[in-house]
Amino acid sequence: MKKLFKKATIIPITSENFVGDVLVENDKIVEIGRSLSSDGAEIIDLEGKYLLPGFIDAHSHIGIFEEGVGGDYQDGNEMIDPNTAQVRVLDAFNPDDVAIKRALFGGVTTAMVVPGSANPIGGQGLILKFKSSIPDEMVIREPAGLKMALGENPKRVYSAKNKMPATRLGTAAVIREYFYKVKDYMSEKKKAKDEGKEFTKVDMKMEIGEKVLKKEIPARIHAHRKDDILTAVRLSKEFDFDLVIEHGTEGYKIAEFLKENNVPVVVGPLLGFRTKLELKDKTYEAIPILNKAGVTTALMCDHPVIHLEDTIIQAGNALRYGATEENLLKMLTINPAKILKLEDKIGSIEKGKDADLVVWSGYPFEYKSVVEQVYIEGNKVY
Repeated sequence: MKKLFKKATIIPITSENFVGDVLVENDKIVEIGRSLSSDGAEIIDLEGKYLLPGFIDAHSHIGIFEEGVGGDYQDGNEMIDPNTAQVRVLDAFNPDDVAIKRALFGGVTTAMVVPGSANPIGGQGLILKFKSSIPDEMVIREPAGLKMALGENPKRVYSAKNKMPATRLGTAAVIREYFYKVKDYMSEKKKAKDEGKEFTKVDMKMEIGEKVLKKEIPARIHAHRKDDILTAVRLSKEFDFDLVIEHGTEGYKIAEFLKENNVPVVVGPLLGFRTKLELKDKTYEAIPILNKAGVTTALMCDHPVIHLEDTIIQAGNALRYGATEENLLKMLTINPAKILKLEDKIGSIEKGKDADLVVWSGYPFEYKSVVEQVYIEGNKVY
């Protein structure tokens, strides 16, 4: 099935904007240019409209912290043990969360959904597209990362239980001890294989940790304060795993350090009240500082803290603090795609990529502009 999007103002992200056409066949973009034609294609006239790739939020809790559900009934935090590496977001994700349709209205087509930050080791996240009512059909990578947390959240949860970790040093120790156990587990598996024996001591917690240490998936570490970010980097060097900093509120204070160590940051949320001590130095100025330093940076909403439908509103506010429109759009598209290692499939309008396309009534940073149509892999979903 072919679709030909005609006469749109196209914002490809990775190349110059222009007025032209995009040809989609089945689920892929097959041609981009001006005055395109194709026999048998459905023509979608977008004269006066803007066409962008779907936005990507690389850190979200949509579907597990659901709209209209009381706090006691949410499924995002398994707060009974500091290490719940074995739990999977997929087993709790509700595709009927009403926030998903509203996310599409905000132009968001893809999200990395992770557990909350109650535990030092919180569980396994996934990457999905809002293209189905069946979670398994929405997933494009699972597991896609092991969520961990430093700072005040684990301290608050477990000090209340009179249980370790009650301090930052305790939180780091829980994570460090876990990875030493994972290394021992991997050695046992290798020994069994070398001896030609069946390995029968399968441990779900250790299995996901093995994926992290083999760099099959990254550690996604919640860290707001500068010292917590530095601890996360220290741990990643000690155990040689890939790292993504989640939130990175004070990352701007060590932007050059992050660049030197090739550490990406999913920054945010930046819109709203400073609800705890580790957010006291939160500022939109973090965005231009991180961009200027060359840190690969994406912008998160941390849904439901900021609803995904307000993605462009949060980004637009950053313009008042020195961020550029070009960089902000990259932080919503190609940068999160790179962080998720999906830049060959999503994040820009390019030949060969998935046809995840969003039709805006006007330029996205104009306050009156709204999303009129959303296509995921060539299928109209909104």
